Amino acid sequence: MKAIAIQEFGRPEGMAVVDLPAPAPAAGQVLIATEAIGVGGVDALIRSGALASYGLFQEGHVPGSEVAGTVTAVGAGVDTSWVGRRVWAFTGTGGGYVEQTVAAVDAVLPLPAELSAADAVTLGTSAVLAHFALRHAHFAPGESVLVRGAAGSLGIPTVQLAARGGASAVAVTTSSAKRGERLRKLGATHVLDRTGAPIGADADADADADAPEGYDVIIDIIGGPDMTSFLDRLNPNGRLVAVGMIAGPPPADLAAHMTTAFQKSMSFATFSTATVPEAAQRALRTELFAGEIALDPVVHAVLPLEQAVRAHQLMDSGEAFGRIVLVP
Repeated sequence: MKAIAIQEFGRPEGMAVVDLPAPAPAAGQVLIATEAIGVGGVDALIRSGALASYGLFQEGHVPGSEVAGTVTAVGAGVDTSWVGRRVWAFTGTGGGYVEQTVAAVDAVLPLPAELSAADAVTLGTSAVLAHFALRHAHFAPGESVLVRGAAGSLGIPTVQLAARGGASAVAVTTSSAKRGERLRKLGATHVLDRTGAPIGADADADADADAPEGYDVIIDIIGGPDMTSFLDRLNPNGRLVAVGMIAGPPPADLAAHMTTAFQKSMSFATFSTATVPEAAQRALRTELFAGEIALDPVVHAVLPLEQAVRAHQLMDSGEAFGRIVLVP
């Protein structure tokens, strides 16, 4: 079967199409013929080699953690009624960029007939992370929210959930006014550039100039050395939650910087869904797939599996607005 493997860590061009034996499901697993594969930020982080230095991944690794498709076989101990069902599945830290993959049956959910495979891998992890990140930040109706790096597959559901959760303002940082206008349609009230300055064009320029000076909650997908300047935007008792590190880790003096505003009682936290009980994730994902939590899945592009390099180039360039999906 065709698969995408990381032959050399670093640039997207280090990935290549390879032929691998089709896997067989072990006990407690199902075999899935993939119809859609979500391309995520963690895939790009692994591919970059940032984690390889810790001995976590080696060349030859097949990225991809989220797929949708049809179960074609089951391992020992798994109910055979799964065979033939359309499902969403979490494959862990890899194994998704393939024509066929295996997943633990506990990490598989059936899909409603009306939900496309592409939409399933757009909602399956990103919307769940966005939901629990806002909860981790103790977001409450009436509070102001800033989403830093809002145009990606994680930022978009965060904007929607904050707006629909009753935020008094939902500011976003992004790279252009055009992308900002798309985010407004999804619930953003103020559009800022990557430094946090107003970016609004024409009719919206005045509204963006009136963006809050401080925020109760900041969901930060970017990280990097500029994180401290966004900490300065927190209101008293404000909370910044880092859910991504696209630009690298925060500066080493972040804690020292926070103490310069000691009396604001602001908080910094990291967040990963690894700390959320699987039962809670599964329940939320079921609601999302059933449409009980109304979100608009935004797909930037659907590309053939063989164009995984192009998919990662789009991510690295910052051109993508929403999820990129690969299809075998």
